[in-house]
Amino acid sequence: MKDITMSINPIVGFLKKSPKEFTKADIIKYIEEKEIKMVNFRYVAGDGRLKMLNFVISNKEYLEQILSCGERVDGSNIFPSFIHAGSSDLYVIPRFSTAFMDPFCEIPTISFLCSYFNKDGQPMENSPEYVLKKAHKSFKDVTGMSFQAMGELEYYVIGDREDLFRTPDQRGYHESSPFTKFDQFRAECMLYIAQAGGSIKYGHSEVGNFTLDDKIYEQNEIEFLVTDVEEAADQLVIAKWIIRNLAYQYNLDVTFAPKITAGKAGSGLHIHTRIVKDGKNQMVTKGKLNSIAKTAIAGYMTCASSLTAFGNTNPTSYFRLVPHQEAPTSICWGDRNRSVLVRVPLGWTSKTDMVATINPLEKKSNADFSQKQTVEFRCPDGSADLYLLLAGLVVAARHGFEMEGALEFAKKTYVDVNIHKAENKEKMESLAQLPTSCWESADELSKHREIFEKHGVFNAEMIDDIIKQLKSFKDKDIREKIAKKPEVMMDLVNEYFYCG
Repeated sequence: MKDITMSINPIVGFLKKSPKEFTKADIIKYIEEKEIKMVNFRYVAGDGRLKMLNFVISNKEYLEQILSCGERVDGSNIFPSFIHAGSSDLYVIPRFSTAFMDPFCEIPTISFLCSYFNKDGQPMENSPEYVLKKAHKSFKDVTGMSFQAMGELEYYVIGDREDLFRTPDQRGYHESSPFTKFDQFRAECMLYIAQAGGSIKYGHSEVGNFTLDDKIYEQNEIEFLVTDVEEAADQLVIAKWIIRNLAYQYNLDVTFAPKITAGKAGSGLHIHTRIVKDGKNQMVTKGKLNSIAKTAIAGYMTCASSLTAFGNTNPTSYFRLVPHQEAPTSICWGDRNRSVLVRVPLGWTSKTDMVATINPLEKKSNADFSQKQTVEFRCPDGSADLYLLLAGLVVAARHGFEMEGALEFAKKTYVDVNIHKAENKEKMESLAQLPTSCWESADELSKHREIFEKHGVFNAEMIDDIIKQLKSFKDKDIREKIAKKPEVMMDLVNEYFYCG
């Protein structure tokens, strides 16, 4: 169990329990003693955004009722692509482990994320959150191990132009004030996210920054700690909601869009993954990436082109996936290599005690920090359906353990060079490429659908609906169209500015 003594989530502090241990009785106790006046149910819709029901707590009996049986919602408006008005009622049921105090309500309010159930009281098969649960269960059943993840949430903050202490164009990486303008905003976002249960690793400014007309565009990132994959998805959903709400209070604009103008850094959503058993990282042996890690990577390599169907979901996603813009284009992997699709970042695997080296009063430690080693999937962006993206990654990793010749395929797709350099042209031409449009992504999903439908994780109806949605953009030749008519790109950017 995680140490809760330093948690800044007020509900954790009051109950002195990990959120996974919260019960209905705990929630009622907190509401009564803290005199909470309202309850909010929040649930992710087909557009990736949180929807909400408000409840005024008029008496304990009513509180017991809503926490015991949830409430009805119109599924045809929540998931219009596959739920029809003729039979559309769904139940939304609160998950007590997700309880958090709403930081934006003046009235004391507690919020929950909810799960969807059908008319028979069964989990809704096509609910993205339930698909992720099924994916993780199938991974555990096949491998005997668990899957963990965390996201690097990139976004642009847009505010009034400031000419003092300007940062050079596209040179904002890890910059600090006064050269960055929105440090305080990011810090407050991080605090609110942590109070809502998010486990944050750190925050910083990113490469992207530029001025356009009377506005400054500054790219930021908040990175999370690795946790169980379902929890990782919940944290990202809440984080995006908090960042947008706080921006509105600050009179700032925020976008998670993958690309907002040509020639400037786009915003990705890199996902770090780890495979564990009994709380221990199974991807490293004696400080080196082992066969378990490489088997999962082989699964990522095999399914990479179709994973874009969940992680790169509108036409602007493919404006980001171009060479020389710190985004991958070729399906390959490598160590510490930022030109690849799957990167193996530094993992504290050397035996050198760097802290003792630089701090002579510290005794050398024998701690094993290789547990921190992750494998990073770099093509998703802010348009992603967070639950389906993570479900897809879990399925891809599981497929690595089910496919033949996984280790050979991992070896074949490994590169240790910058594939975008001219001298590596031959190597790059030998590698498969990521899709260049939603249309191509749909085609790749169609080719791989049996992998995702295996073990009943994604059902055929859902895959059909995703393919139909991607094809509806009709962007098969979008790059050629933009070459002839550049304004088409900005029209699409404006249309999908608030995606995800």
